[in-house]
Amino acid sequence: MTAAVAIRADSEASIAKITRHSHLLAAQLQALRSQLYPPEAQKTLKTFTSREAAAMVGIAESTLRQMSLDGESVVPELHGKDNRRRAYTLGQINEIREHLAKKRPKDAIDFLPRRRSGEKLQIVAIANFKGGSAKTTTTVHLAHFLALQGLRVLAIDLDPQASLSTMFGFQPELDVDENQTVYGAIRYDEDLRVSLRDVIRKTYFDGVDLVPGNLELMEYEHETPQAIARGDGRGEAMFFRRLRSVIGTVEDDYDVVLIDAPPQLGYLTLGALFAATALLVTVHPAMLDVSSMNQFLKMTSDILHVIQDAGGELQHDFVRYVLTRHNPHDVPQVNIVALLRSLFGEDVLAPVVVETTAIANAGLEKKSLYEMARGAVGRDTLSRAIESVDAVNQEILNHLKHVWGRT
Repeated sequence: MTAAVAIRADSEASIAKITRHSHLLAAQLQALRSQLYPPEAQKTLKTFTSREAAAMVGIAESTLRQMSLDGESVVPELHGKDNRRRAYTLGQINEIREHLAKKRPKDAIDFLPRRRSGEKLQIVAIANFKGGSAKTTTTVHLAHFLALQGLRVLAIDLDPQASLSTMFGFQPELDVDENQTVYGAIRYDEDLRVSLRDVIRKTYFDGVDLVPGNLELMEYEHETPQAIARGDGRGEAMFFRRLRSVIGTVEDDYDVVLIDAPPQLGYLTLGALFAATALLVTVHPAMLDVSSMNQFLKMTSDILHVIQDAGGELQHDFVRYVLTRHNPHDVPQVNIVALLRSLFGEDVLAPVVVETTAIANAGLEKKSLYEMARGAVGRDTLSRAIESVDAVNQEILNHLKHVWGRT
């Protein structure tokens, strides 16, 4: 056997091996998912106690109980030995919010803080080059937090690796078919293009819809240079305008759109940056990650100047850096945090997401902290983790409300 033939044989063996490994892993992941979420193999959201439900709505627990007794509220599930322990789904909590908003119009915005007439849709892109910066974790926690506040959220998975879709219980290679990602809505082939509404999926988390992702998204990266060379896609159909254009078709259905951008500066990421009204850059405060972020910022700046010269106006309502996986006892990390705050000032969110086993354990179960049952991890550990994530998400929500003109 010649060296060339031997190399070719090894190459073919590698292809067969990688294909086999892909099929084996996909089957095992499907089996694990079926074990975690039987019998339909779909995720469900936990219920909330009457105390938790009342706190989420912003009323006293006694008021919520009385509303239920008077038939003014939804009928909760009853648990316990004597069926006295009430449990509410998030959907029921949102029904209570809507009822109170109609009953007390002066306080409607407190009960149901959804977008009002004249308040523009907020499109938030979460981006960075560096893998491990907790981009997807940040996206899913923010989506869940906003939904728990009563907002309507559309999450768009723009990453071909589709980690966000996995967090919502979809296995990309099994549950997402051809033309069922955002690529189907922004592709250049008019005969095969579908509406964004056709690829939006309801999730188990009331208030959060998802546009899933999978490897099909890479087709947009391959086709765009060819479309540019052909002169296709002028005006609103230009490659960086296409995503914003299709989001506009569902604008009335949502308060906030979250885009989990790919970890590279390709055409999809540029579309996300152009569509966004706000930008969150996640950064782990370690020197390698900060150096990578520097490259991300430089390349983004250079390319966005090119887009601006091509007639694409870019004006974000806010750009903020989200410090993730921060260990406050790690001196080098503390020094990097201080450096970033001295350089970027208030553009760095004041709260940080601390490094904790609670988030790691939740990720293993494909859950956010908001889905974790008490007892899944230590009570104090979970409470500290939720307090950290809540603080970050609340500041982001405050920025959104400020854009809407609310105090």
